[in-house]
Amino acid sequence: MSNDTVLMYASTESADMRHVIPHEVHDPFLYIETHGARYTAIKSLEAARMREVEGMTVFPLEELGYDDLRAAGQDPDTAELNALVEACRRTGVTSASVPPTFPLEVADHLREHGIELRVDRELFVMRRRVKTPEELAGIRRAQVAAEAGVSFVAASLDRAEIGSDGGLLLDGQPLTCEWLKEGIRAAYLRNGCEDAGMIVAHGAQTCIGHHAGSGQIFAGEPVTVDICPRDVVSGGNSDMTRTFVKGEINEELAFYYRIVKESFDATLAAIRPGLPVAELHRISCEPIERAGQPTQLSKKPGEVLDEGYFHSLGHGIGLEVHEAPSLNQNDAVLVVGDVIAIEPGCYRQGFGGVRLEDIVRVTEDGYELITDYPYELTPVSLPRGA
Repeated sequence: MSNDTVLMYASTESADMRHVIPHEVHDPFLYIETHGARYTAIKSLEAARMREVEGMTVFPLEELGYDDLRAAGQDPDTAELNALVEACRRTGVTSASVPPTFPLEVADHLREHGIELRVDRELFVMRRRVKTPEELAGIRRAQVAAEAGVSFVAASLDRAEIGSDGGLLLDGQPLTCEWLKEGIRAAYLRNGCEDAGMIVAHGAQTCIGHHAGSGQIFAGEPVTVDICPRDVVSGGNSDMTRTFVKGEINEELAFYYRIVKESFDATLAAIRPGLPVAELHRISCEPIERAGQPTQLSKKPGEVLDEGYFHSLGHGIGLEVHEAPSLNQNDAVLVVGDVIAIEPGCYRQGFGGVRLEDIVRVTEDGYELITDYPYELTPVSLPRGA
């Protein structure tokens, strides 16, 4: 089957659909791409905006016989399904590639009417690997919001006083993860973004996977800020992590920071198109293994690793926070236009650890570091965003 024809049925909450439709559509609709032409079969409420999309031919459901089908006694769902069949007939679609998320009900109905469908995961993954100009602009705006959020945390930690029990106090009140998250969300709003995922964790929480974090922060413990703002206009995401310590930095945390920063620097320097992601992951593991800490590469088969560098290097980022390519031991290769998040870390259960994360665009001659923020454990507050 040729990949010349693509069908999708979803709202723009689907990243595959948002990649081709630049504005929000809350109800699912049919998108047809065939031989260089683009069509949508959609409710009339959305038709006017959809016609503004460059190169789009719009079929309101009424033009596809929806009203006649309803008058003939069909229920609304069946009438819409038959209108979608008519859209395929008018555009000459007899076979198409669909994403893995294509709804089973719609697929069954189209197949019953002679339209051959094939799930092609790789096709849809590769369609989104290279970001559109609008997506890339949104990712950059989201990154500004991320830096504004991190700067808010850094400024709060810097201003905080250390109480008699070691707990941090800000303006006389306990400085908590919950309070810092509220401030980060406010920074997002000021910079045209919304929350797509947030970690502000402290102490031993920083070693527990995606623990969101809670409670009062104490002097000398790690504070991991791992935040994902989403640009409201484009749907583009960013992802950024810094680890801060208020007060004296003990030897173990300083050790983790040194090897994680070494891993980060070596990884960044190696990024280029054509590089297998497995090799990039291996490069990130080397400094941490040399320091005697376990990684995914050094663990025994079947072993569950929860200390050291126990997670992968990172992931692609765009219309989803986690998307292709995954930066672990797989067969993917970096391509020009990829935007990836690199985030090595090292931890000990019951104590915590250090993680650093930036987003990077793969360019023809190497990489562009999109993030612009210091890495030090001592909180550094810089003016960022609005």
